[in-house]
Amino acid sequence: MVSLEEVSDLIHYRRSIFPATYTGELVADTVVHQILTNANQAPSHRHTEPWRFHVISGDARESLADFFQETYQRLMIGDQFKEIKFKKLRANPLKSSHIIILNMQRCPQESVPEWEEVAAVACAIQNIYLSVTAAGLGGYWSSPKLLIDQIHHYIDMVEGERCLGFFYIGVPITEIDLGIIKKPLEEKAKWYR
Repeated sequence: MVSLEEVSDLIHYRRSIFPATYTGELVADTVVHQILTNANQAPSHRHTEPWRFHVISGDARESLADFFQETYQRLMIGDQFKEIKFKKLRANPLKSSHIIILNMQRCPQESVPEWEEVAAVACAIQNIYLSVTAAGLGGYWSSPKLLIDQIHHYIDMVEGERCLGFFYIGVPITEIDLGIIKKPLEEKAKWYR
């Protein structure tokens, strides 16, 4: 069993590390499998386990980058099109080792409110974040609506499944400033005794 202090350290060290700061080095599939095994331990009301992961790696990263750029170019017309965003949509998947398409599979009986299913997936994503941190990797959850709404053209999805974003995993450069300070807990918590 790990101590509360060890868990606290891991939680406090966790950061979003952007794909632009990844080296492009590949991570072993076995490591990503363990990360997703940890994600699979997230809580869910009535054990619906609504998280679904579509894992993109290897040559499929190039295909995903192509899909992102083609989708953006097709839908962002005129002044909406930004060249810097267009280039980033290609660079992020290619600098990453793995990209996980984060989906939620709605319980067919709708036995729990939808927000609880979304919250369960978010818990699984936090487990991913903590696991990549423990593995010394970078991780970033991106949720561009344009691509979320179109990803069903790229992957097979079943009835009731919807995308909640993309999680990029990569090997970060060694010198990353992780100095983010959260606002004090006292501003956000009320105690009743």
